[in-house]
Amino acid sequence: MEQPEPVIALRGVSAELGGRPVLRGVDLTVRRGEVVALLGANGSGKSTAVRAAVGQVPVSGGELALFGTPVRRFRDWRRIGYVPQRSTAAGGVPATVREVVMSGRLALRRLRPLGRADRAAVDRALGLVGLADRAGDPVGSLSGGQHQRVLIARALAIGPELLLMDEPLAGVDLASQRVLSGTLAALTAEGVSVLLVLHELGPLQPLIDRAVVLAHGRVERTVDHPAQLPESHACHPADELPPSAAPSLQTGIL
Repeated sequence: MEQPEPVIALRGVSAELGGRPVLRGVDLTVRRGEVVALLGANGSGKSTAVRAAVGQVPVSGGELALFGTPVRRFRDWRRIGYVPQRSTAAGGVPATVREVVMSGRLALRRLRPLGRADRAAVDRALGLVGLADRAGDPVGSLSGGQHQRVLIARALAIGPELLLMDEPLAGVDLASQRVLSGTLAALTAEGVSVLLVLHELGPLQPLIDRAVVLAHGRVERTVDHPAQLPESHACHPADELPPSAAPSLQTGIL
């Protein structure tokens, strides 16, 4: 049986930051409905691989395609939701939970007024992350784990076919980790593909179809049965590129 076209395909991809090689010939594919985890030590290239996939880091060698289209020609960004690492939901701007999540839809509407479908998408996203009852609350009143869930809801509000998440469990309480696990289970049941950079597998372990371990910018190994991995894998938050240096997707919304 022929395999479907990958939603992400990196073939021999290399990338540099500040003239320093970070990715060295990385091969990675994510297919529809798959949950793939990127693991590895600090500086191994995990975050750079994800940022390259969303156009934040230029590829210096190899091929990178999204939904079968080379990333340099890809324009249909509404198919992709991106949740960056170490960010805050409102960036210090007073806003309610609903307003932050709605900003994901605003990015799609291009100054056109929001309608019933937009409000329904926001309601669904808030429900998926368990924050429907906090929609009118200021984001400043939320815990760190709830902030992360707002960012995830903002990415989900666009109805993505592919979700990329960079360290979604970092600094998140166990209750929010379990909510995230349930959210991803619901999304993958609908055919959404997910690529995660993780410090530890935690409650997400049963959902992960494949784990790719990076070391020094190369694929060290691929684990088809992540249950064989220990729950905590040496994978410290990668900061190959500070979020403030990203040339695009500044708010984490495509």
